[in-house]
Amino acid sequence: MTAAGSNVLQGPLAMRVFVAFASGYFLSYALRSVNAVIATDLIDEFGLSNAQLGSLSSAYFVAFAALQMPLGVWLDRFGSRRVDASLLLIAACGCAVFALAHSVTLLWVGRALIGIGVSGALMASLRAFRFWYAPARQQQLAAWMLVAGTLGALVTTVPVQLALPAIGWRGVFWVAAALLCASSGAIFLQLPREPARAPHGDESPWAGYLQVYGDPYFWRFGLVSLTVQSSFIAFQGLWAGPWFRRVLGMDADSAAQALFLFNLVLMLGYLALGSAVPKLARHGWTTLRVVASGTALMLLLELAIAFAHGSWAWLLWLALALATTVHTLSHTHVSLAFPERLTGRAYSAFNLLAMGGVFLAQWLFGVTVDALGGAGEHGTDGFRRAMLVWVALQFVALLVLVFWRVQPGKETT
Repeated sequence: MTAAGSNVLQGPLAMRVFVAFASGYFLSYALRSVNAVIATDLIDEFGLSNAQLGSLSSAYFVAFAALQMPLGVWLDRFGSRRVDASLLLIAACGCAVFALAHSVTLLWVGRALIGIGVSGALMASLRAFRFWYAPARQQQLAAWMLVAGTLGALVTTVPVQLALPAIGWRGVFWVAAALLCASSGAIFLQLPREPARAPHGDESPWAGYLQVYGDPYFWRFGLVSLTVQSSFIAFQGLWAGPWFRRVLGMDADSAAQALFLFNLVLMLGYLALGSAVPKLARHGWTTLRVVASGTALMLLLELAIAFAHGSWAWLLWLALALATTVHTLSHTHVSLAFPERLTGRAYSAFNLLAMGGVFLAQWLFGVTVDALGGAGEHGTDGFRRAMLVWVALQFVALLVLVFWRVQPGKETT
């Protein structure tokens, strides 16, 4: 990986670039997670089953995932600034549709438009960082972007719960629409133009994906992203809230407070990881070792969550949030294995696995809960059995990560 010294930003300009991109990702993460808090309101108003709720929430992720391949081409061709600013306006339109919806179909359309609009929030920033910041800063910047995103998730817990009596869930989406427009303007108007993109030669812009998806090392980490990382995001964005209320018996306010702490711990974990990355490297902890260890810990915690009862059981979710932070290293580590001309496509290809997995996890977890006995108002068996199914699937991916000994290319950092 390279970064031309003349392009590396310094001082206030470097901070302004980071904050502008982080504002978009803050809103992306908030909209990803908000259904965990408003799920009860949507169920009451529209009479949704677990499977329907999972399908509705996953509309964000299926649209998000569907846009990843064209997104990578657009980023490499037009640059992060123009692409991200334009897409965030589509997300604002999606929030407006969701706020106005009086049918499940329109809710789904609005949620899908939001997914399309925020699909570039992280990928655009990571691509820009490769050209504007020093190579040694890349994994730290990725971790700090996740801090900004988790702040968005924090806002969708207690603050949204407190705002619901005053403005309702529809008002929450109108506020989000206004903030998305502001973030789009900041990115487009306040940021400098990007350095000239690396040449593509005569290849088709889509041919680069063959190189990315054809790399075995991509899949060594990619299978873990497809299963483990995506499942956590599905839990965070939707199923943690119903788990707290229906499995652990919390009321709405207690569940919102637990979600707030859950996301606060996640944010602090990302912040700590950003500071720890250089120290881990100096002590010989490779990205593979860190990710494999964190993944193994996650599976042990999910097993404990599946069986835990009592008022303390929700604390296990806090430990799960800490363990999952290691997966942010995978994305940057694998994506930077590819040359600069493929930067946008490498990032978006890996992100496609994660977001496609979230769509499947959010939807299929609800289907599994219903199928295994949790369709009732207060049923808990389906949730616990579904978690065990998920642990088994994720364990297979962990075995691939540890025992498939393919090596990265020479450009991997």
